[in-house]
Amino acid sequence: MRKRTLISAAGMLASSFVLSACGGPNTVNERNRILPAATDNLGNAKVEPISLTIRHTQVKDTQKKRFAMLQDAVKATEAKVPGLSITLDGVEDKVNRFEKLRAEMAAGNPPEIFDLFGGTDTRDYVKADRLLDLTPILNELGLIDKFYSFDEFTVNGKIYGIPMAGYVEGLFYNKKILAAHSLNPPQTWDELLAAAEILKSRKITPFAMAAKDSWVINMMSNTMWVRTAGVESIEGFLDGSRHWTDPSVVEAFSKYDTLVKKGYFQEGSLALAYAEQQNKFSSGEAAFMFDGSWANTPLLDMEKSSIVEDLGFINFPAMGGPGDGFINGGWSNAYGFNKKLNPDQLLAVKEFIRQMYNEPMQKRQLMEEGMPPAMKLQDVSNVNPVITEILNVFSNAKGTFPAYDSRIQTKVREKLERGMQELIAGRTNPVSLMADIQKQQEASNKEEAHTK
Repeated sequence: MRKRTLISAAGMLASSFVLSACGGPNTVNERNRILPAATDNLGNAKVEPISLTIRHTQVKDTQKKRFAMLQDAVKATEAKVPGLSITLDGVEDKVNRFEKLRAEMAAGNPPEIFDLFGGTDTRDYVKADRLLDLTPILNELGLIDKFYSFDEFTVNGKIYGIPMAGYVEGLFYNKKILAAHSLNPPQTWDELLAAAEILKSRKITPFAMAAKDSWVINMMSNTMWVRTAGVESIEGFLDGSRHWTDPSVVEAFSKYDTLVKKGYFQEGSLALAYAEQQNKFSSGEAAFMFDGSWANTPLLDMEKSSIVEDLGFINFPAMGGPGDGFINGGWSNAYGFNKKLNPDQLLAVKEFIRQMYNEPMQKRQLMEEGMPPAMKLQDVSNVNPVITEILNVFSNAKGTFPAYDSRIQTKVREKLERGMQELIAGRTNPVSLMADIQKQQEASNKEEAHTK
């Protein structure tokens, strides 16, 4: 798999451009040229109102800084576009992705701008003819070559989403806890197990884990089966060349089951929501936590985290398989746009893109939120050391692979999520679980083939 280089911690210049937050054509003149203002009974020009709704997912307390960036971009856009009024509609990420947006797409009435997930979601909505082709707009605004990747939002050579930030998943660890017990950050599966056993014997929770939100479980399991079965396994499930029942896949789930049976996960995890996983770790009560780079925001919050000075981040340890050294990372979250924009709304959307996607905003996002940029930045100086570690892990990985739920069909994902909860509860075993998942995979593949 092609390695996606992000940026080095030394501040390598990824490109030689700087975009102005207010760059591009004058939107006032552009609107007047294309859609001349109407006049009142006295012949005075008046501006017709334009309305846009932006569906965003920055609703958590830990996302206040990112929400403030969106608000600033909205204010700047409204100031540049006469008559424009933008409504911000905040919805929790998973509710937006799996419930609300999906229903709106089925009905054909999504918001004008919305948080969009790449891969399968984007392809499904393109197939339903709901998404605006952004290729000509990105070319017009001179942005087409300024991003690291549009891969997850490209269908048949056309771009349908603009990623705001990158992500990478890996193992956060508490440097203080490991040092106190003469442990080094584990580089292999055996080292990880040995460290977990030592920590548990000394009454320290090895892994912070919240399994009530089922998607959380499969962040680590996804990386584990890629370790043992290889990065091609997910595409193999889809084309039938690989199976969930393959020994190399079952091996990963058996090793996950070992962590469960040995009691290395946070006690009572099935009753705990995602936030409790981060709370357990940030309070210094657990040595490890598998999570995405987005988690660094609450972990580095001086007011809420007790481990700000003790935080470290590494790629998941090697497990002796073909996927060792690869990492789950990329650019999966973006803004998508309703295909049914009127000419006024289209002009406003272009201005929003100018205000949202530029070097100052991307640098601010990196500095304040620690989120890997989607755009190639010229200046990456003065970044928090932990964020530097995250960027280094991303850059130094052998390669990347996408999150399985950006490729796998919905019914397979849902069955795997429920099945992993049952595994943690002791109601199934890896062999039976993988047999059930494979049956659903075959059914979903067959159903998908019939709709093509």
